[in-house]
Amino acid sequence: MENYWTSNKTINGLRHFVLVNETKENGNISFLMVSVLDSEINLTTTYEELINSGNWHKGWINLSKHQSITEEYVNFKSINKEGIDEIFINEDSLFNIS
Repeated sequence: MENYWTSNKTINGLRHFVLVNETKENGNISFLMVSVLDSEINLTTTYEELINSGNWHKGWINLSKHQSITEEYVNFKSINKEGIDEIFINEDSLFNIS
């Protein structure tokens, strides 16, 4: 599975993400995606959403700063100052460095 993805629409103002975990439960596959620029912006998505929805592009698309970091991000950061929950990386994740 490709580890680097670009969202076709902004997610809290950002568009470049890495797939850090793949989880299989009861035959369902889900992925933990984390923003390249801000780990506070992360989401879990399904295989169907990632591959077949048309909302994601495999790899990173070269975008201008204004396309990849929008005003929505500035607003998100000004409102959400609590910090993030811990992100747990699976042992088999490319990003597990322990």
